[in-house]
Amino acid sequence: MRRRDFIKGIVGSATVWPFATRAQQPTMPVIGFVNAGSARGLGQGELQAYLKGLGETGYVEGQNVLIEYRWAEGQTDRLPAIMADLVHRQVTVIAATTTPAALAAQAVTTGSDPIQLGLVASLNSPGGNVTGVTSMIVEITPKRLELLHEAMPKAGVMTLLVNPEDRALAQGQSREVLSAARRLGLELHVLNASSERDFDAVFADLNRVSAAGLVIGAGSAFLLNIEQLAALTLRHRVPAISVWRNFAVAGGLMSYGPIFGESYRLAGIYTGRILKGERPANLPVQQASKFELQLNQKTAKSLGITIPLSLLGRADEVIE
Repeated sequence: MRRRDFIKGIVGSATVWPFATRAQQPTMPVIGFVNAGSARGLGQGELQAYLKGLGETGYVEGQNVLIEYRWAEGQTDRLPAIMADLVHRQVTVIAATTTPAALAAQAVTTGSDPIQLGLVASLNSPGGNVTGVTSMIVEITPKRLELLHEAMPKAGVMTLLVNPEDRALAQGQSREVLSAARRLGLELHVLNASSERDFDAVFADLNRVSAAGLVIGAGSAFLLNIEQLAALTLRHRVPAISVWRNFAVAGGLMSYGPIFGESYRLAGIYTGRILKGERPANLPVQQASKFELQLNQKTAKSLGITIPLSLLGRADEVIE
């Protein structure tokens, strides 16, 4: 089988890279939709946004395109086998909608090292067989530290939680946040958790280092358990910020991140354009441009934190 067009997300969860082959295809094209999380964790909003984008190019699931859904349920070690199976089935396109899924897709389709994220020559001219949509997950992680520090300007020690099994994502976020912490004059400790089994140890470490706050990194392992993490921050009285809105809704102090539905919609559009024969090399990598800030005022009051009016004024949503 000759491998050709493949779209993959650089970083972040609403990013897609389709993969098409020149082998004989069925009458109706088939998309392999792969996510490192779960159907529950992704949410119907993002999935519907992806299908909406696909529809904008003329493709409707069940009418003129089929979709095979694959969920790793937070177990990223399952992704290579999932991708290999889809390649074996000769699906027309693989839409890898999380960074670990995207990296696994590249490994089975191009044979390159998935740890080295030299995926495109440039954003405007990707080159080769790679393009996609990035939600800017790594790039905005320092902003979450800045927002948490703005809410607690007297804090001197902060922590960042990453999943070491999502190696590229963990390294990128750690590097960026450590740099931001130095700029802000903060002491930063990087904590690791690969699953919910590690959470108790994480909160014990927070006490050990006398951390004033916690930045929860991106990653499917955290998204799958984001409501549990919100509950733990409340129980341990830890001011924390996450990339996902439902963290603040569930009781976490703050959330700041992209509008994931828009990224998924753009991913659906790119999938459809590739299905129609456009070359990834000619499709610029798109970047998320809209971000939202949620503040849980009820949680702030319970933690004894007075959110500055300047920060409240910038919030897109204040949860009372």
